[in-house]
Amino acid sequence: MRAAPKITLTSKERRKLESLRASRKTALRLVERSAIVVLAADGVENKDIAQRLGLDLGKVGRWRSRYSKFGFAGIEQDATRPGRIKAIAPRKVSEVLKLTQYSKPEGATHWSRSTMAKAAGISESSVGRIWAAHGLKPHRVKTFKISNDKRFEEKLRDIVGLYQSPPEHAIVFSCDEKSQIQALDRTQPGLPMKKGRCGTMTHDYKRNGTTTLFAAMNTLDGTVIGKCMSKHRHQEWLAFLRQIDRATPADKPVHVICDNYATHKHARVQAWQRRHPRFTFHFTPTSASWLNMVERFFRDLTENSVRRGVFHNVDQLVETIEEHIRVHNLNPKPFIWTASANDILQKVRRGRRALDKVQSD
Repeated sequence: MRAAPKITLTSKERRKLESLRASRKTALRLVERSAIVVLAADGVENKDIAQRLGLDLGKVGRWRSRYSKFGFAGIEQDATRPGRIKAIAPRKVSEVLKLTQYSKPEGATHWSRSTMAKAAGISESSVGRIWAAHGLKPHRVKTFKISNDKRFEEKLRDIVGLYQSPPEHAIVFSCDEKSQIQALDRTQPGLPMKKGRCGTMTHDYKRNGTTTLFAAMNTLDGTVIGKCMSKHRHQEWLAFLRQIDRATPADKPVHVICDNYATHKHARVQAWQRRHPRFTFHFTPTSASWLNMVERFFRDLTENSVRRGVFHNVDQLVETIEEHIRVHNLNPKPFIWTASANDILQKVRRGRRALDKVQSD
């Protein structure tokens, strides 16, 4: 353990420090430091000095050490502090920005503060300040996909219109399948959460089968009709459509929003729709699953009920999913679509222009 330096005072030094300690005209900081040194010279430990004077333990140790090294001059004035951070030349800032945005380091996909500092000949802190000032985060990346559907605008306006201004007296469902939900069992039991430690679970697992959830979310009130099935063929999709048909008033038109999965357009599905004219299908553009509102429900299901679950068999997984839907429907909350079709189209057009520019370069 590190020992506090021993303080030995001459009679002259003690009188001077005692005088400063008792003076009402001396600066408070020097009064405190004088008291620390006197008590230290009397053999009092730092923690006891801090308790007596009501000071921080680190502060006591700092001034005791300074007096031991420099004598009275060590406590008379504060230590020198670093001056103002030297400004980085605009030329150097431009160089860092250009390297960050238009190049890559050798043997890596993106810059780090250390690799950029080495390449630009400045400190890592300077690199961090430049990136922060210009909103650059090379360590992060976001995924995206711009739809190339030729009828993108038509489909977008159709679906956003259903969200924001649905037909009168009609029911609008956002439908999709969440396929291949795995019943994962952990190889060892996890430890429960306790104070100062989160719960644990093993990184490895055992697969005990899968299920597919067919879900239809009512965009008006947020309620969900769901059914788990072992497969996701057109037969299962037809069975789910029949369930929706039974669960909704027969005199209400039903609008179904779904993606372009071949199952949804099978000949038998089309034949079923002709026999049930109150059903109208609206297909999202290709590569635009974000337009299907039920995906938000799937996210909540995964985060809250599936990802951290332990399932010994598929039946347990199905029970968990059904329980999640039941609890959700006790207090359903619809997702409110706020982005207009025009705003989305403008954003997509900007993205396409940026992609065209990158490809042309």
